Amino acid sequence: MSTLTLTIVVVFVIGYLCIALETLTKVNKAAVALLMMVACWTLYMFDPGNFPLGISPDDVASTASTVIEGHLGSTATTLFFLMGAMTIVEVVDQNGGFNFVRDMMKTKSKKALLWRITILTFFLSAILDNMTTAIVMVMILRKLIKDHKDRLIYASLIIIAANSGGAFSPIGDVTTIMLWNKSLITAAGVIKELFIPSLISIAIPAYILSFQLKGEVSAAADLGTVQAGNDFTERQRKVVFWIGVGGLIFVPIFKSITHLPPFVGILLVLGVLWTATELFYRNLPEASGEGSVQKRITNIISRIDMGTILFFLGILMAVSCLQEVGVLAALGEGLNAAFDGNHYLVTGLIGVLSSIIDNVPLVAGCMGMYPMAEVGDMAQDGIFWQLLAYCAGVGGSMLIIGSAAGVVVMGLEKITFGWYMKNITWIAFVGYVAGILAYWVEKSVIGM
Repeated sequence: MSTLTLTIVVVFVIGYLCIALETLTKVNKAAVALLMMVACWTLYMFDPGNFPLGISPDDVASTASTVIEGHLGSTATTLFFLMGAMTIVEVVDQNGGFNFVRDMMKTKSKKALLWRITILTFFLSAILDNMTTAIVMVMILRKLIKDHKDRLIYASLIIIAANSGGAFSPIGDVTTIMLWNKSLITAAGVIKELFIPSLISIAIPAYILSFQLKGEVSAAADLGTVQAGNDFTERQRKVVFWIGVGGLIFVPIFKSITHLPPFVGILLVLGVLWTATELFYRNLPEASGEGSVQKRITNIISRIDMGTILFFLGILMAVSCLQEVGVLAALGEGLNAAFDGNHYLVTGLIGVLSSIIDNVPLVAGCMGMYPMAEVGDMAQDGIFWQLLAYCAGVGGSMLIIGSAAGVVVMGLEKITFGWYMKNITWIAFVGYVAGILAYWVEKSVIGM
């Protein structure tokens, strides 16, 4: 390993630590990720070992640009998918599309409410991303539960259920989207073989935590009807909901029919939804109010969380640089040697690590460390890739900072790192291990 390659690794590690310690440094992780990306690729440019001997400076620049643009194209497919999905979900929410979720949670029994929240979060997260699902469910929870101690338990379950639900769906989590984009997993394969492990990983924690909730909800939930404004009729809102959520479900089908990348399908859905809402707004009176202007997709796009998008850009491109210089391949060989090729142990460790550090760069790193094979555990829908999808998603529940859903709920409900680690970590870990065992039974005993 050359000195400059070692420097690239050091820069990446320092950047990684700054991202993990964002709450202490008070520096946004997107800023750190972008600086890390630029620093890594700049060092790559000045390392002669990355280019043929005797190559001219102009050819060096041209070769490096080609390499970077190749990785950027691959990264962009994930970013466009995320931007499209985030916009679609926001449009549905702005037009009251999730009111039905509130209606389904009307109950006075604390235990019944726990199971309803768990089940709804689990399945919603398979369609929406886990962060959006967590936000929607916590907002509903606030209307249902006044006791903050009880709400902490429900909120913790929302984190676990959102991460577990996202793990068995190709569109439920950023990491599964990444694996699906690269054709390492298929929609049918990951749903079929990870559904039961994911379900077990939330059912066990929900059962354990149900013993901490007794009696009835102190104040009857008066959910009412949450209006998103009086712009659209009830029929139009239903059309928006079915185009948006139905479109998200349709994306895997579109990919299987056309074999085009998933981001093409998500942009198709966004285009159809955009056209439909514009036609609806065209028939509204001119004085329909400022609210209707804010809910148009043109304005919603301007409110997309670009910080998150830029973070993904920075971290994925920085990981691509490590892949390009051969660091990830060497690390993958080292892990295989240390665990004697046992992919259950390798992915299990990755899952534990994903509760400490962001699972996006972890999965991106694994995609660079391990090439896809024609047959065996590393083939499409092989044991390694499916376990990676499960472990990276569900493993993030073990610490509250281990997933986007956890970080969001931590901020909304003021859950401390210490409280979660003391009361929830061991429960999430039991569910996590039980899910891995369920997958092993599927593969080794049942032979799925």
